[in-house]
Amino acid sequence: MTRLGLALRYAGFAVLATLANLGVQRAVLSLGDGGQVFLAALFLGTLAGLVLKYMLDKRWIFDDHSTGVAAHGRKFSLYTIMGLVTTAIFWGVETAFWLAFQTDPMRELGAILGLAIGYVVKYRLDRRFVFTDATLAQAA
Repeated sequence: MTRLGLALRYAGFAVLATLANLGVQRAVLSLGDGGQVFLAALFLGTLAGLVLKYMLDKRWIFDDHSTGVAAHGRKFSLYTIMGLVTTAIFWGVETAFWLAFQTDPMRELGAILGLAIGYVVKYRLDRRFVFTDATLAQAA
C-alpha cells in the first residue's frame, strides 16, 4: 500500500472512531447536566473510539494478524498506554473549548481538533511501540 493510501485509510478510521466517540458522548450528555455527566461522557466516548480504532488499526493499518488472548491483551494494553498521551491532548483541547465557549458545537469542534492532533501522534507511537512486527506501518 502506498503512503497516501495508508494515510487515507488511517484518516478514515480516525473519522469513524471520532464519530463513535462523539456519538457516545452525545448519548451520555443527553442523560443530564453537570461535571459528573461530562466526565462520564468523556470517558465512555473515549473508550468506544479506542476499541473501534484498535480493531481497525490492528488489521487494516498495521496488518497485524496475531491472535489469542495473550497477543491481544499485550497489544491492546500498549495501544491504550500510547493513547494516554493522545487522550490528554484530546481531553485538554475539548475541555478548553468547553470552558471558553460553553456551547456544545464549540465543545465538539475542540474535540475534533484534539482528536485530529492526537491521532497523528498516536500513529507514530503505535508504529514504534505497539505494532513493531507489522509490515505496512514500517513502510510509512
